Amino acid sequence: MMAESQHHVVIVGGGFGGLYAAKALRKAPVKVTLIDQRNFHLFQPLLYQVATGTLSPADISSPLRGILSKHANTQVLMDKVTEIDPQQQQITLIHQTLSYDTLIVATGVRHHYFGNAHWQDFAPGLKTVEDALELRRRIFLAFEAAEREPDPVRRRALLTFVIVGGGPTGVELAGAIAELAFKTLPQDFRNINTQEAQVLLLEGLDRVLPPYPPELSAKAAAYLRQMGVTVRTQTRVTHVDSHGVTVEFSADQPQAQAIPAHTILWAAGVQASPLGQQLAERTGAELDRVGRVKVSPHLNIPGYENLYVIGDLAHVAGQNSPPLPGVAPVAVQEGKYVAKQIQARLQGQALAPFQYKDVGSLAVIGQNAAVVDFSGFKFTGIAAWLIWVFAHIYYLIEFDNKLIVMLQWGWNYFTRQRGARLITHPAVPEQVEHPSERAVAKTPTSVP
Repeated sequence: MMAESQHHVVIVGGGFGGLYAAKALRKAPVKVTLIDQRNFHLFQPLLYQVATGTLSPADISSPLRGILSKHANTQVLMDKVTEIDPQQQQITLIHQTLSYDTLIVATGVRHHYFGNAHWQDFAPGLKTVEDALELRRRIFLAFEAAEREPDPVRRRALLTFVIVGGGPTGVELAGAIAELAFKTLPQDFRNINTQEAQVLLLEGLDRVLPPYPPELSAKAAAYLRQMGVTVRTQTRVTHVDSHGVTVEFSADQPQAQAIPAHTILWAAGVQASPLGQQLAERTGAELDRVGRVKVSPHLNIPGYENLYVIGDLAHVAGQNSPPLPGVAPVAVQEGKYVAKQIQARLQGQALAPFQYKDVGSLAVIGQNAAVVDFSGFKFTGIAAWLIWVFAHIYYLIEFDNKLIVMLQWGWNYFTRQRGARLITHPAVPEQVEHPSERAVAKTPTSVP
C-alpha cells in the first residue's frame, strides 16, 4: 500500500509520454496514478501495419497493468478525465475525483478534418486500434466486393484507394496498400487482377514528407511511384462522400475533378485532444492553431509549476526552429525529463530546461525502401529500411512484442504473406455502396 502522505503524481494518458514518465518515477518517493481510457499502451507508429494486415493489434499493444506491475508506487486506473481544476488541484473522472500534487497531461491528438468533421464517416483516420481495424475492414472488403462486381466501372472504383495526406502516415499507408495489391494479393483472386488497382496519394503541399529534407522527400516519392502509387502534390481535397473525393490541382488543373473511389483514408492532419482547450480556459495557457498547449521550457504551463503537458498535446518551441514534432522519441524524452523535474523539485533543486536530443526522422515506403534523416546523415534504400526496422523494434515496450514482430516481419520479408488479413464487424455486409453513375461520368478515365 502507498502512504497517503506521499507526493501524489497523477498522469493522464498512457501513451509514450505518460508511460515513460511513470516508468521513470518507479523509485521516486512519490505515489503515481496513471489514468487512461484504455487498459493498454499502443505503439501507434505501427498502426498502419495492422490496417494493412501485416500485424495484429496485440502485436503492438501491451497491458498497462502488466508493464507497471512491478512498480510498487504506481496505480493504474481505467477511466476518463472530464474536468481539471488547477486551483483546487483536483481532477474529475467519470467514476471518482482525485487530488494531485503534480499533474502530467499527455492525452495526445486526434484526427483533424479542417472544419469538415462529417467527412470522417467516409474517410476514417488512423489513431486507435479501432481505427486500424476499420481501415483493414474497408481495404480488404473493397477487394472482396470487386471480386463479385460484374460492372467494370464500379469494379474500378472499388479498386481505387485514395490516401489524403502525404506525411509519414500517408506515405506508409500508400506503400503498404501498393504492396498488398501488386505483390501479396494477385494470386488470391480469380475474377479480378489486383494489379489493376489504383493507389492515389494526395498532398496539399509541393512534396510528400514536408518536414523532411527535400532530397529525402523526392526519394520517397520516387519509391512510391516505382511501387505503382500515383503521387499528386499541390492537390487540395474539396469534398468527400461515399462516391469518392473531389480535388483541385492547384498547379496544372485549376478545375475541380471528381475521383470515384470506394476506399478513402485520411492522414492529412491532427487536432489536440479536448483537454487542451479546457487547460487553456482554466489556466490562461496559450494554444497553437491545432489546439496544442504552449508550455514553458520546463514543459509546465506558465504560472503552474506542478502542471505539465507533454507528448503530442504539448507545443514545445524548438531553438530557432519549428515546434518539436509529434513523434514517439519526443514524447519519451519529455516523459523522462518531467520525472526528473518532479524529483528535483522535491529536493529543492533546479533542473535545466528541456532539450530534445534529435534521434532522426524515419519513414518506410515498402520492403527495402525507406528514408532516414539522422543528425544530418541521410540514408535511403535498404540501409534506411534496416535502421527503421531496428528503431521500431527497440521502442516496442515488452520483449514478447519485440519477438513476435521480428518473427512476423521476417516471415513477411521472405513470403510477402500477411497473415492478419481478417475482415471483421461485419464480415459479409448486406450491401457495399458503390460510386454513383453521376460521379463516374465526371471522370471516365483514371487519374494520370
